[in-house]
Amino acid sequence: MGAVPSTARAQDTTEYLMATFVGEKSFPLTSDFWQKLLALPLSLPSPSHRSIRHACVLLAENNCYTRHFVKILIHLSWCLQECTSHSGSPSVVYMKAVNAVHISSVFLKHLIENSQTENLQELYLSLGESEHLPEGFTIDQNIENLVMHSVLTFIGSVDISPETCILHQELLNFMLVAMSTQLLSGPSPGPKDVHPFIDAAMAQDSSLVSLVVRRLLLSYITRPRIPSNNSSYSTFSEESHPGVLQRVGSAAASFVLLPFNYLVSSSIEGSRNPLADCSLHVLLILIHYHKCVVADESITDRSDDSATSDSLSKVNTYFIDNPYCKALESARDIEFDRVDVEGNAHNGLLVRLPFASLFDSLGMSLADEAAVLLLYSLIHGNSDFLEYVLVRTDLDTLLMPILETLYNASKKTSNQIYMLLIVLLILSQDSSFNASIHKMILPSVPWYQEHLLHQTSLGSLMVIILIRTVKYNLSKLRDVYLHTTCLATLANMAPHVHRLSAYASQRLVSLFYMLSRKYNKLAELREEKIHMAKVNLIEPDNFADDMTAELHIYTDFLRIVLEIINAILTYALPRNPEVVYAVMHRQEVFQPFKSHPRFTELIENIFTVLDYFNSRMDAQNLDGEWSVEKVLQFIIINCRSWRGEGLKMFTQLHFSYEQESHPEEFFIPYVWQLVLSRCGFSFNPSAINLFLLNLPIEKQINNGGEGNEHQNGELHERTILFDP
Repeated sequence: MGAVPSTARAQDTTEYLMATFVGEKSFPLTSDFWQKLLALPLSLPSPSHRSIRHACVLLAENNCYTRHFVKILIHLSWCLQECTSHSGSPSVVYMKAVNAVHISSVFLKHLIENSQTENLQELYLSLGESEHLPEGFTIDQNIENLVMHSVLTFIGSVDISPETCILHQELLNFMLVAMSTQLLSGPSPGPKDVHPFIDAAMAQDSSLVSLVVRRLLLSYITRPRIPSNNSSYSTFSEESHPGVLQRVGSAAASFVLLPFNYLVSSSIEGSRNPLADCSLHVLLILIHYHKCVVADESITDRSDDSATSDSLSKVNTYFIDNPYCKALESARDIEFDRVDVEGNAHNGLLVRLPFASLFDSLGMSLADEAAVLLLYSLIHGNSDFLEYVLVRTDLDTLLMPILETLYNASKKTSNQIYMLLIVLLILSQDSSFNASIHKMILPSVPWYQEHLLHQTSLGSLMVIILIRTVKYNLSKLRDVYLHTTCLATLANMAPHVHRLSAYASQRLVSLFYMLSRKYNKLAELREEKIHMAKVNLIEPDNFADDMTAELHIYTDFLRIVLEIINAILTYALPRNPEVVYAVMHRQEVFQPFKSHPRFTELIENIFTVLDYFNSRMDAQNLDGEWSVEKVLQFIIINCRSWRGEGLKMFTQLHFSYEQESHPEEFFIPYVWQLVLSRCGFSFNPSAINLFLLNLPIEKQINNGGEGNEHQNGELHERTILFDP
């Protein structure tokens, strides 16, 4: 940025204006310098990364007395207000807004990721006392609130069009930068965390929050295209001079975000859409943010002799309600009238969305982790959307991509697998869902390679995939929570199983056999360890204790599988001859557990069924040997006379999913990992405290979890909300 030219013409060049912006001289908020800076197309000659860093360093050094950063933010706010209030604003107005937001993003990002103070003092989000202010602007104006109000108002109020789409994209990029202060804080939000911009976003009126949530979701649904050819940017510059967005692929732009043109033309994922993806990431950050505040109570502990006479501070922390999360939870289908069935008029601030389009959009994009997280957020928090999903007759739109992703679990992240399994668990809590998935017949499942699945029900496929996931977990991940979630979903489905396929039935019995082998091996190793300790007259070591704990876990798993088989035989035997056949074919695998105290009654039920069919087979005079077809036909015929006599009735298992009291410890780091890995947002690695950088993006699993919630019929998120 060199020496400053002396001619008046040279003083209007981009190089001079940018050098002045980061320099030592302070220009008042009302100076015409700002109009020149923002109105001039920023056709910088592709500066290197080093020169951009140098400019950022200069601004950081001089900003404490020039306050140029807060002034560019104020001008950004004014530009956006003009764009919002005047529809059909001239192109120069939009160009000024685009330049303002892009310059703000570049320097804000540098200030945040290189901050040396806990309160982000380097931002200097206030004007000097001696600043000459325009009429109506006060020195105590909250700048971050002013900026976020203007940014969110534009995003929520202005439709995306060929004329506005570039500004929409840049504002979403600015939002990501402004909210990246979360990367500086630890994984557990505390009252001392400083997030000025996202806190300002949380402080906006509920009407604006609803508009923003609706716009972000509509952008995700409609996936508006941004023109990638240079001619499309003529809207933002006069006389065909190149504007800032035409050069967004330069070092200046790539230092902030992945180059815009790369996102448009990227062939990595043909379905990627920068506006849709960025809208989704911004929405996920907003809805999962938790603001921690503190309430102090001074107490004096007089019972403790060691206590001093000074009052001891008892700190009570709590989280403020998140308005964006509430807006998402209150979203309603646009197809329904505003008056509900009881005649109550809904609040006009309700977020109204086309649930049908949202459902279809999610179904097409569940290969993306961010889409999975949005689906989870909707069905967990929004009862109306969950109900809408459950009454759809084309559940395969959602379930098939979920099951295919689980089928390819080895290529997916652990968190993605967890979220998908939780989605299935939530859906399986509804009996109508469990019944309807067995009525939908799939002609074929081309991506399933191990076995030809022809005319298989969606429910049978779901059973097959869940069992396959358990087996994959046993050999690779060995995570208790994953096992429990899969088995809990199967248990919820069991009483409603209808005509389970032969292959699914075989897999179910095979699952019990596999778990029983693991159980027997652990039991043998444990006894061997205890025996060796007795021989050597020593106490059993920790390894033996660990095996005892693991043995208890496998005992629980085996019991759940037995209860699943029992539920099918008790409540749905006449409709499931293939299950009866599979149990009869492998009846020897149940024999060793007849005397096990945890399994006795369940095993007795299974053998009551076996005795019923075996005795009738023995009494059957058959010419020749029993073939598979003859046995199955025999079972089908005798199922008609089955009355369930002699069976002990057990209470149906019903597992429900409950989110832990502090889900932010999982979701905030997870969302930001997705942002960093999916949208090209770069950040200084040494400044990140939100998660450990020596772990892969998907985070390692906290093997063992925090307890056995499934014994009480409830699954808590604590085993996946690990401490990062």
